[in-house]
Amino acid sequence: MELAYYSDYAVRLVNSEEPARGKDTLTSVEAVRDLFGGNASAARRATEADVTRFRSVRARLRSVFEAADQGDETLAVALLNSLLLEFPVSPQISGHDYRDEDGRPLWHMHLADHPSNATAGYAAIAAMGLAFHLTEYGVDRLGLCEATPCRNAYLDTSTNRSRRYCSDRCATRANVAAYRARKRLEADRSESTGLAADSTQRATASGERRPAGRGR
Repeated sequence: MELAYYSDYAVRLVNSEEPARGKDTLTSVEAVRDLFGGNASAARRATEADVTRFRSVRARLRSVFEAADQGDETLAVALLNSLLLEFPVSPQISGHDYRDEDGRPLWHMHLADHPSNATAGYAAIAAMGLAFHLTEYGVDRLGLCEATPCRNAYLDTSTNRSRRYCSDRCATRANVAAYRARKRLEADRSESTGLAADSTQRATASGERRPAGRGR
């Protein structure tokens, strides 16, 4: 497993809240456990106390994305470094049950956390994964969706650094909104042009009907 994979942990946690919409799915221990995905053993460590702790880490991770989205590379790195220092991990070589053609394990790097609670373990993995993504692809690859009012976090893995939205759904919605806005603008301009033309025609017609002054 590539270490950059763990950056998805950060995205999942950040996107458990949509501030602009007033939505927050991180309201129970079950919601906390769902964030771990297939890591059932880590999820089982979660307790009610982790709900508040997860929210605190979420706010700090969102700050990293916000700084990156605003182009403040130094701040984004500083915020992420503070998380790395607070929630350390130990890289380990792992083989799991996968085998190559010769029957040997497919060795890969794995992040082993040694948490005092579920939040510490999740935060350590999320921060390290995000750090690998940032250093591998650049801080400008951390973004916030431009579709109003979404602002979900995403990781840009496009070849030309062109991603602007967190999902195809948001991209479609933004494109439709932009199209409708252009059409409204065109209609307004057309109406203004038509009114101006009518006014000119009326003024011209009025001038043509005005009787000429009598000479002395």
